Amino acid sequence: MAAADLAGSDTLLTFAVSRGRLLARARGDWTCQNARELEAGLARLAHASRQSPRVSIDMSGVTAFDTFGAWLVERLRRDIAAAGGKLAVAGISAVNRALLDEMAAVSHREPPAPPAGPRFALPDTVGALAALRGDAAAFLVMAGALVEASARAIRRPRSFRLTSTVHQFDRVAWQAVPIILMITFLIGAIIAQQGFFQFRRFGADLYVVNMIGFLIMREIGVLLVAIMVAGRTGSSYTAELGSMKMREEIDALKTMGFDPVEILILPRVLVIVLALPALTFIGSMAALFGAGLVAVFYAGMSPDLYISQLREAISLDHFKVGLIKAPFIGAVIGIIACAEGLKVRGSAASLGEHTTTSVVKSIFMIIVLDGLFALFFSGIGM
Repeated sequence: MAAADLAGSDTLLTFAVSRGRLLARARGDWTCQNARELEAGLARLAHASRQSPRVSIDMSGVTAFDTFGAWLVERLRRDIAAAGGKLAVAGISAVNRALLDEMAAVSHREPPAPPAGPRFALPDTVGALAALRGDAAAFLVMAGALVEASARAIRRPRSFRLTSTVHQFDRVAWQAVPIILMITFLIGAIIAQQGFFQFRRFGADLYVVNMIGFLIMREIGVLLVAIMVAGRTGSSYTAELGSMKMREEIDALKTMGFDPVEILILPRVLVIVLALPALTFIGSMAALFGAGLVAVFYAGMSPDLYISQLREAISLDHFKVGLIKAPFIGAVIGIIACAEGLKVRGSAASLGEHTTTSVVKSIFMIIVLDGLFALFFSGIGM
């Protein structure tokens, strides 16, 4: 019989070969504190088992045993079994046997890869529909909470946060005026220049003014302003509420007995509903002014002719259509932005993801609502 000590003077494992069988004896503490010695000893035992695949280990001399030691024995058993051998464990106490059986029941195999399916599989479609349903539910819940908070503010006017509302109005409306003036002015000028460039071939310069007035007052003005507000204000709302959610400030408000919807969300949504019609009017006027400069200096049209043709092209209905759409679009932007802000979890990645999602969803809903309003107003003859 040839024996080998594996742990110096603190012998934790010895083994010997007898009659073609590898006999091992375990002693001492088989715990994580002796990890290095146990790992080295079992590695040598596993190597020796290649020559003698029948292995028996006597654990009657083990004084302490934890999950680390149990996993080492189970790992040795799996390695020997994978090589075609067999490990027998003897002399182990009932308590340690239960722990070893628990380790044997743990599967560490990699899950099989899912079979390759079509690009647009049914589960993916169902998942997308479920996500859409969740977004719609979150939107309706937020809208209902806003209606409830508004009713409470009407019953108790003193509870309404006027200071916060004025501050938000300054941020959302007043500070947004310069960028909206500049963008809408440029877009109006570009549309006019392209219109005159194309219509001049047919000698129809006057009809460019009709096109400009119709498009800007009914569609382009409110669309441009709403998209800019969604990118500027909607993303700001989501980031602010998301940061509050990450710092648990919203939970603190609930703990103190305050309603976060009434304190944080109602002023923001109310301001964007009131501000968007005003910004739409300002943006439309800037676009018409930019188009007028192009008509005068590029197309050679007199200012009086441009204004008189614009009066004939634009009716009060066109003006109403643009302004009627604005509050509804503003409400949708505000609700989506605030709902996405409350979905933020505890990471910066989550904040960035929901901020991006807020802007994308808002722009999508702006276009959808504008199309629905266009069908509605066409149906009633406006």
